[in-house]
This record gives sequence, structure tokens and C-alpha cells, in this order.
Amino acid sequence: MNGVRKSIAAAAIAGSMLIGGVVGAVMYGATTIAVSAATTAASPSPTTPASGSSGTFVPNETAAHEATESAAREAQESAGQVPTVP
Repeated sequence: MNGVRKSIAAAAIAGSMLIGGVVGAVMYGATTIAVSAATTAASPSPTTPASGSSGTFVPNETAAHEATESAAREAQESAGQVPTVP
């Protein structure tokens, strides 16, 4: 009976170490992905307006851009607003 208890205890310890290792690896991977995503999203730096610009919104009126935008976005651009719709 004593040998059976030792085997059960050893199996419980080994199982908890295995589960702990898996959980730790998953948590490490999730935080690494989150940090990578946050760094990627924050990397574009805002541009400062050139001297002499008024700071007003200037719509993109190139033919390639106009062909892909929605009517709602075009209406916002035509009104001089910064578009909030895709």
C-alpha cells in the first residue's frame, strides 16, 4: 500500500508540473503576441503639419482612391470632414 501511495503522489507531482509548464508556455506566448501587436500598432508616428499648412482636412481625390470609397465617405470628404466611415 505504501508503494501505491508513492506512485500516486509521484504521478500527481509530475502531472501538476506538466500542466504548469503548459499553462506557463501558453501565458508567455499570449503576452508575447500582445506585446508584439501593441508595438506594431504604435509604431507609425504621427506626422506634424508642414509649415504654412492650415491644419484642415484635405481629401484624397485620386482616381484609385475614389473608385474604392463608399458614398458615405465621399459625402464626409466633400463636406470637409475627416471621414469616420470606411
